[in-house]
Amino acid sequence: MNSIQISIKANEQEQELLISQLSDLDAIGFEQIEDRLIAYFPANDFNSYEVTRILNNYEFVSKELKEQNWNEVWEHNFQPVAVQSFCGIRADFHKPFTGIEHEIIITPKMSFGTGHHATTYMMIDQMKDLDFKNKSVFDFGTGTGILSILAEKLGAREVVAIDVDEWSIENTNENIEKNNCKRIVVSLSSKLPSQKFEIVLANINRNVILDYIKDLKKILKPGAHLLLSGLLTSDETIIIEACKTNDLELLKKTERNNWISLLLANK
Repeated sequence: MNSIQISIKANEQEQELLISQLSDLDAIGFEQIEDRLIAYFPANDFNSYEVTRILNNYEFVSKELKEQNWNEVWEHNFQPVAVQSFCGIRADFHKPFTGIEHEIIITPKMSFGTGHHATTYMMIDQMKDLDFKNKSVFDFGTGTGILSILAEKLGAREVVAIDVDEWSIENTNENIEKNNCKRIVVSLSSKLPSQKFEIVLANINRNVILDYIKDLKKILKPGAHLLLSGLLTSDETIIIEACKTNDLELLKKTERNNWISLLLANK
């Protein structure tokens, strides 16, 4: 699959806003490099008009990349990341971490969720305070599969993961194998399963969460936890109101680089 690479001149605050806006237009990956944001889109489904409209006030250049070129670029730029001493994420060509409780090895590709972005970082950070032992877990929009893999490492009995992007499913399956996981079932789907779960993870974006919040409520067992991110600080009010409407109680909010993560309980 070829991809469109767009390099945008933007400061850190502008980058965070652009990531949110371009994610809604089916961006499949981002790199943040000092004063530039590099966004990637599938070449066969690229909405150039809407992307150009959003970038109207920014200096940017774009080009098409071959699939194999993308992987070389991504692997070259991918660096290990640690969420405190709780979880370290690296590629297999990096040295193992020391002093880290849980280590996840991934194949760097253009799926979301490498741990570098604030939303994934906060999801992992909040997961350290949840009890996953013998719990059923649903990972909505799994990306690279990192959250599912961590859930199994934390003792989850079963993990069900879905994503709408074929590339993400392929990458997730690779990462599941690399980490010797046995209790994760991943599938290409936008439909939530019918079974109920004790923990639901959703690191997506505001619009998807608002569209699915009623359905997410339905698959939560009584007292279950819902962990959300992919949300800007400006999304907080509308998301919390939607959660309250669906009898979901806010337990904890974390914030990082203008992004938030919300931990909720099903009443």
